[in-house]
Amino acid sequence: MTRSCSLVTLVLLIACLTPGIALSEERLRDVIDRHVANAWKANDITPAEPASDAEFLRRVYLDLLGIIPTHEEAKQFLDDPSSDKRAKLIARLLDHPRYSLHQADVWDMVYFGRNPPGFGTDKREGFKDWLAEQFDKNVPYDQWVRKILRAEGNTVEQGAPMYYVQYKNAPEDATQAITQQFLGVQLQCARCHDHPFDEWSQLDFYGTAAFLARLQVVDIGKKKDEKAYAIGEKNLGDVMFTGPVQSDEVGKKGERVKPKFLSGDSLTEPTLPEDFKEDRNFKTGQMPPKPKFSRKDALADWITQRDNPYFAKAAANRVWAQFMGMGIVHPIDNLSSNNPPSHPELLDELTEALVDHNFDLKWFIGEILNSKTYQLSSRGSSEAAKPMWYQRARYRPLSAEELLESWVLASGYDKVLEASKQTTDKRLDFRGVTWNYMIQFFGAPGDGEGVFQGGLSEHLYLNNGQVYTLISDRAGSLHEAISKSEAPWEERVDRLYLQILSRRPTAEETQKFVEYLSVDDDQSRRLTDAIWTLMTCSEFRFNH
Repeated sequence: MTRSCSLVTLVLLIACLTPGIALSEERLRDVIDRHVANAWKANDITPAEPASDAEFLRRVYLDLLGIIPTHEEAKQFLDDPSSDKRAKLIARLLDHPRYSLHQADVWDMVYFGRNPPGFGTDKREGFKDWLAEQFDKNVPYDQWVRKILRAEGNTVEQGAPMYYVQYKNAPEDATQAITQQFLGVQLQCARCHDHPFDEWSQLDFYGTAAFLARLQVVDIGKKKDEKAYAIGEKNLGDVMFTGPVQSDEVGKKGERVKPKFLSGDSLTEPTLPEDFKEDRNFKTGQMPPKPKFSRKDALADWITQRDNPYFAKAAANRVWAQFMGMGIVHPIDNLSSNNPPSHPELLDELTEALVDHNFDLKWFIGEILNSKTYQLSSRGSSEAAKPMWYQRARYRPLSAEELLESWVLASGYDKVLEASKQTTDKRLDFRGVTWNYMIQFFGAPGDGEGVFQGGLSEHLYLNNGQVYTLISDRAGSLHEAISKSEAPWEERVDRLYLQILSRRPTAEETQKFVEYLSVDDDQSRRLTDAIWTLMTCSEFRFNH
């Protein structure tokens, strides 16, 4: 044995014998597959086959970019024989400009929902732009959450303060939302009484609300021609606790509640002079001054600490559910001893990995999508839309944004607009489609727990609504490309399927479409009907 070989052997031996040093760290994607496979074995579950390239292609485009691939992108990927093309595609899409735009859509819905409670929050482009910027720059999750909760600047130029605007004069509502969205804890029961099934008391609820009781939404005038708000914080003001709601009495004042961290200590605050006074409200049209001590900032810093017992776990579980359909703890905002995780060891390792990688969401999402578990087929024996054991891929309805922008790509309407120079700066503004009308039918396709509720109104929209206006026969459209082509009808049907469903048709589908489209009688109408049929079928409506 040479001297160099002896040294290598020695180093390897030391590494094996030294705790905490591994020869090769297991990738998170492999950790995921190992834990999920162990659960299949323990529960005698047979998983689905791996997803076809076409299944994977459409799924990962919609999950990362919120749109389907173009005809050219689909053809290129499906015809690529390389074995690592899926990993390369995931990496490319994570760096795509659409990634930040779509993730901002997803997280904006987490924080505001489709119908926020007013106070100007329907016009929150500043917040959405700021959120997209965080994903574009891959700002660590804990850092941008801290910016949301510290709310510095104004709603137009900085964006983040808009989060608190929806809870104007409602610290109790803000308490419910913050604990659910950022900590995965449901405190709402403790608002009226001690939680009947969990550890939370009313003093836990109002101890958290006390951090937010001094906040005021201040109108500071216009910025960039839009009304702007800032979040002011007073130096005085407390939450008054009157006991269980059933024992409330008219005129009962209650007792002051000091800010207290959930399952932790009370906040230590500097003492104000006894004669300290301040105005009741901040002045309109001016940025409010900072308080001498900020309870809000103290809460933001505590929530986003690396060792916070809830924050990282809630984030790992939420991001996992976004791509896998169901949280390891489900519902995702109920991390409770009464709601145990399906894969506890996996959740622990996901949480640890997210913290170890400094809350790098792009890395974390990439590992989930590169797992064999994510890349399973959606065809399987389980009838659940979102299987608990992840034995096959979930299917979910497309959001209104995903549906409209994918319709535009499928019909070639984007090329029609380019050819006619009718493009606008507004992303969801397409001539003939009224966005506010469309979201009445597709704005909230689930019940909050992932159960799809379509309904008659959606069916009527698909049959009679404005989707028809996107199926144009003008220059650039799919209709024009098919109708002017001199290729055999089999090739033209192939193009139809690739552009709309991101896959090639089966032999039976090709035969039926060729029989229908090759008839000379009213061929243009037949082609319009064929495009509409594929754009409104269940396969298009869902991500699977």
